[in-house]
Formats: sequence, structure tokens, C-alpha cells
Amino acid sequence: MQTNSKLAIEIQYASPAIEKAMAQIASPALLRKWVRKTCTQSGLITLRFVNPTESKKLNLTFRHKDKPTNVLTFPYELSKTHLVADIIFCLPVIQKEARAQSKTIKAHLTHLVIHGCLHAQGFDHERAKDAQKMEAQEVALLRDLAIDNPYLPLSD
Repeated sequence: MQTNSKLAIEIQYASPAIEKAMAQIASPALLRKWVRKTCTQSGLITLRFVNPTESKKLNLTFRHKDKPTNVLTFPYELSKTHLVADIIFCLPVIQKEARAQSKTIKAHLTHLVIHGCLHAQGFDHERAKDAQKMEAQEVALLRDLAIDNPYLPLSD
């Protein structure tokens, strides 16, 4: 995929503590690099890093699941050339998942940024065929960033 310089990328942090924690994991420039690598359209992507309370509230309101989640994507506009979306990340959930999966937080976050950006572009994983297509895109993009396939079982 080619990168797109006509894509505006806004980064928001729900608190100074989350912003400080994120500074240890990925810079705003690196986050923007991952988004540009994944999204080919022009438009606006907002990445928002939140705490479990905000994530749980959004997940309950929009997905009817009463728990925080790692990433939520809210696509507002999508065409072949333009997109607008908010992607919400719950850093404590991502950190916990990374530890449980024996991955670095940075590698897991990279995967979730790509995953959220693909959702913003209309990809989903509700049906097996769609999941295979989306996962193949994720794996290829991650490979280009020297990150292992997140769908392979962990080796002992």
C-alpha cells in the first residue's frame, strides 16, 4: 500500500498519565506512520487513548458489552478516496493483553492501530472469509514493519 500525505491524523489522550505512558511506547510521529501505512484515502483519523472507564462506557453504549475493550473504531465517512473515523484505544487493556500474549506493548499496539484503521476502511471479521482477508492485510502490513504475525500460536 502507498502512504497518503493528505490524511490528517489527530492524537488525543484522555489524561496526562495516559499521554506519559504512551510516550514510553510510541511517539505521535510513529503512530502517524502506522496510520499512513494502513490508510490510502485522504480524510481525518483521530486516535484517542483512554482509560478503562471511558472504554467500558463506549463499548456498552455502542456494542452492548459491559467491559472495556482494546480498540473501538467509529467510521463516519468512507469512500474510495476519503475517510473520517475515530479509533479509541484503551491502553491498560492493551498492556494487559500484551503481557498475557508475551508480546511487547509496542508490537501489540501497532497491530491494533492497523486493525482499527482497516475497520475504518470497511474491513471486518464477522464472517470467516472477511476475517481471512482482514488478517492477511494486517499480517502483510505488520511484516513490512518487522512485526511478527500476531495470529500465529505462541511458541514455547
